[in-house]
Amino acid sequence: MSKSVLIVGGGTAGWITAAYMARMLAADTPGGVSITLVESDEIGTVGVGEGTFPIIRKTMGRIGLDESELIREADATFKQGIRFNHWKRNPADAPDDTYFHPFQVCSQHTDMDLLPYWLLGVAGDVPWAEACTVQERVVDAKLAPKLITHPNYNAPLNYAYHFDAGKLAQVVRRRAMDMGVKRLIDTIDEVKLDENGAIGSLQGRANGELKADLYIDCSGFRARLIGETLGSEFTSYKHQLFCDRAVAMQVPYDRPGAPIPSCTYATAQDAGWTWDIGLHNRRGVGYVYSSSHCSDDAALDTLRRYVGPKADELKHRQLSFEAGFRKVQWYKNCVGIGLSVGFIEPLEATGISFAEVAALMLCNLFPWSGDTERSAKQFNEAMTKRFEHVIDFIKLHYYLSQRTDTAFWRDNRDPASASDYLKGKLEQWRHRPPSFLDIDASHDIFDENSWQYILYGMDFKTDISARAGALRFYEDAKREFESIRQQSHNALSAVPTHRDLVSEVVAHGFRPKKRARA
Repeated sequence: MSKSVLIVGGGTAGWITAAYMARMLAADTPGGVSITLVESDEIGTVGVGEGTFPIIRKTMGRIGLDESELIREADATFKQGIRFNHWKRNPADAPDDTYFHPFQVCSQHTDMDLLPYWLLGVAGDVPWAEACTVQERVVDAKLAPKLITHPNYNAPLNYAYHFDAGKLAQVVRRRAMDMGVKRLIDTIDEVKLDENGAIGSLQGRANGELKADLYIDCSGFRARLIGETLGSEFTSYKHQLFCDRAVAMQVPYDRPGAPIPSCTYATAQDAGWTWDIGLHNRRGVGYVYSSSHCSDDAALDTLRRYVGPKADELKHRQLSFEAGFRKVQWYKNCVGIGLSVGFIEPLEATGISFAEVAALMLCNLFPWSGDTERSAKQFNEAMTKRFEHVIDFIKLHYYLSQRTDTAFWRDNRDPASASDYLKGKLEQWRHRPPSFLDIDASHDIFDENSWQYILYGMDFKTDISARAGALRFYEDAKREFESIRQQSHNALSAVPTHRDLVSEVVAHGFRPKKRARA
């Protein structure tokens, strides 16, 4: 029976996996799984990814972490979506080019599908994200998604977080250890295989031989177990997603108490894009770029221009990566999670989401009987589809651009750089919008709402004039769009500023209203 687990590598992926498994596999009870995490104090973590996707709330809630503690201890702030600047057109031709990808789904106050009516102009000349939700106006006003009286991880507006990645790992580590996870500080000097080609044991410099029934590789890009030792092949997708470098800075606010944006700003540049996010006392800013289209020195100059004069006094960090993943992520008694098995790129903050989903699937497929083969097959097939679908979604942002001002954008528009699946979907969507039929709920991080926000934010044209006569509820749709506009105005006075809410949570924590007794 598989009852002991050894996780190699801390960081965000390692500790989220440890905490999730501890909670779901009862690590703190005699009949549960014994979980040990070994991490080296010699190896630093990547730790610059500071954005998440809304499933992080379910993960944090499930492991029992208080939301107030998360915000206080990890410098977390609220992320309600992504503001894309200069992705559609040449900046010289359209200096105000922008669109928003909200986390909120289309208005839930009606059973009517509003998108066809928006496509036919019923909402007027208003972007889809603004026409169908209140979130864009809330974000533009730098407001919060909830009140101090809302319960943990619940709000009228959908949200994720920005945080200090190193601090998040520490917060989750404390929670994991409270639930029975054992932590070892050690360096793995050797990985030994058994006669069947599975991992037999690890040799720790300080703790000697370490053995378990199941090994989890969270060792980052090095992929110490699943890659270096077991030889799982890495499949590159750099022919579709060109960005393979990032340079990042921690930037102080211009003044104390400056407004905190409640979204990520993703601003397209000549050879990639810059991220800009707000934490409690600083911004995280970085430039993600293609080394085939831009030198490291030129990238740093671009980042410094974006940050402004203060950049000359700030340290920067350089990172390299390659878009792609290992199609075999679970081999015999070893499961890779996090950067050890793949990375797409920072756009849309999918890195931590992959680790969360992998931990969830591993708990559900956990080989209690010791038979890993069937679980591994299902896990690998599901994760492969998930990576492939996310690659298409990320490519969509670049492929639909109308920019022709640099080689990077021209190359991204080349049909040869997109998958046949993506090109086939786009052909379908020229005459019908994306719907739930295009989404595989078992394998897709992004649902039809996200595809719609990107498509129509990028000015994709869907011609549904052939079905216009079959749409009978024009007046109802018109009233609903007007209702959403009114709700947007009301929301501006109903929720606090983002800065005010974060400051209040740090000082006093959330104070949910008590339910009245029946």
